[in-house]
Amino acid sequence: MDIKLNFINNSNDANNSSVVIFQKNVASDFEELAVAWQVIKYCGQGDNHPFTYPMQTTIGASDSWGNFTPQLQANQGQMFQMSLNASGDVISLAGQATSIHEIQLLNNLSKGAINANIYKNGKLLATKTNVAPQQRAVFEFKPTIWIGVVSQVNQGEVMNSAIISQVNTELNLFGIASADIVMTGGGSGPNAQPFNFTLENINML
Repeated sequence: MDIKLNFINNSNDANNSSVVIFQKNVASDFEELAVAWQVIKYCGQGDNHPFTYPMQTTIGASDSWGNFTPQLQANQGQMFQMSLNASGDVISLAGQATSIHEIQLLNNLSKGAINANIYKNGKLLATKTNVAPQQRAVFEFKPTIWIGVVSQVNQGEVMNSAIISQVNTELNLFGIASADIVMTGGGSGPNAQPFNFTLENINML
């Protein structure tokens, strides 16, 4: 069941700041760069911005020749592969992943690296680039989103580590059917407060 979320700007911000929402791929040992899944712009004081966090995830890939596959529904514990058939490079379900918590994509091509992409709501959520032949891209996500105020970030872009380090609010969506995400703080001068994000009016599943 999809989670209905409603961002509400109750802050003192007068800089027309953008708010970014993303997830972190926890399957990687190192802190990899995250993708700006949602960017909320021009949401003025007192405005709200409803959006949906879908339970369904899709996976797709692109090859080194600039081709993009269709997106396939992907569940935790599934392994996909990029392989060559009579028509060209194709993505397909290849069975069970080596971990029940992960979505995996194997580059089964004999030549050429691929990019593995995870989507929610058709929007890019995470990417793994330059996956060499016989290597796997591995994705695992906790039921949490990260949210923060940023500048010069566009939806679908990979964010650099400096931007990611500014975002330190993690909201747990486990078991939630709907909730408001209320932003407070901001402002200028001596009364300025750090931005704060809280879940309110929570309805559980």
